[in-house]
Amino acid sequence: MSRSGQSHILAIGGGSFRPSARYGFIEASGLLRYALDLTGQDRPRLGLLATATGDDADWLLKMYGAFRDWDVEVSHLTVFPMPNVEDPREWILGQDMIYVSGGSVANLAALWRLHGLDEAFEEAWKAGVVLSGQSAGALCWHVGGNTDSFGPVLRPWAEGLALLPYSCGVHYDSDPQRRELLHASVASGELPGGYAADEGVGLHYVGTEFIQAVSVREGAGAYRVEHDGADGVKEFRIEPRLLTS
Repeated sequence: MSRSGQSHILAIGGGSFRPSARYGFIEASGLLRYALDLTGQDRPRLGLLATATGDDADWLLKMYGAFRDWDVEVSHLTVFPMPNVEDPREWILGQDMIYVSGGSVANLAALWRLHGLDEAFEEAWKAGVVLSGQSAGALCWHVGGNTDSFGPVLRPWAEGLALLPYSCGVHYDSDPQRRELLHASVASGELPGGYAADEGVGLHYVGTEFIQAVSVREGAGAYRVEHDGADGVKEFRIEPRLLTS
């Protein structure tokens, strides 16, 4: 398998997919084209996971449909009621890119650890498999963030895979709870400083270094959130590179 020799993660705040007037379904946005291009493959192998939705079959079907016109080889991994492949680690390592859907990040992390997928994803990341995902699928690669996994009132959560040593904020401009709680969580030390993304914005890391933000929405932003050394936080806006295709 040809790999770039670098470890890429694209953590998406929202907007991986959009409604498709052509099909009455959904289609993949430019954020996923950007992530697929990171593989360096002409026909990349794209692995889909919907663990965070309980492996919802309807959502998996919609994601397959979103790539119907793309030159990609799509497959998926489920854990309900048992893994759908004989060797999940081998399947993960055999992909060029992994995409993880939103849903319950707390349930996702517990199930991944139960099945040893956390170790397989770290191995794949180090081997050059591009890791990506939205919402829960973005939070999971970080130390943690804020989640509604436990109910409609958001709670801090710090049980992520921690491939990236940061907190992560998602849906930053669409959910009024997100910014305030991330600030409070970083200020209290419950979460480390980190990065946040508005809807339509992806955070691109090479190794553990944040490289840039990319966006499919004009005016949307990304943010660096840091402890201020006293009792609060500092937030800095990062202007994303607008993806035009």
